[in-house]
Amino acid sequence: MRTSGQRQASVICRERSRFTQRSLFELDKVYAHIYNVGIVAELLGTFEQAVLLAVVRLAMDAYGRAILRDVGACLKREVPAGAVYATLDRLEGKALISSRLEEGTPVRSGRARRYYRITAAGVNALNESKAALDEMWRGTQWPLGWQV
Repeated sequence: MRTSGQRQASVICRERSRFTQRSLFELDKVYAHIYNVGIVAELLGTFEQAVLLAVVRLAMDAYGRAILRDVGACLKREVPAGAVYATLDRLEGKALISSRLEEGTPVRSGRARRYYRITAAGVNALNESKAALDEMWRGTQWPLGWQV
């Protein structure tokens, strides 16, 4: 079975015979741009990685406030609660995490607590982001310094 990328490449190859050389160059530029945007869009941002890693570290105790504390400690700065909750919603929308609502306890005045868990897609996304960063840093000495 062909993937959508293979089908698209096949269509492009058939279409190329109808274009002039200049049109081919313009078409290549358009598809290269679309391809690159797709790759960048798939990579996780730094904050998304921090939130996902907090979910991994906290395991069964990964709920909103615990994630907020972990991310703040990891990044060594105060993090707005809204930023963490918005990121959790976004990650759940991308199916990189899942959540469950547990019944409230008397300590919490009966309020329910939402727990988060990383999915297989989330693990893959973290691994791909780590590999991409490692590849970008390959051959560069760290820490960086100014040479005058």
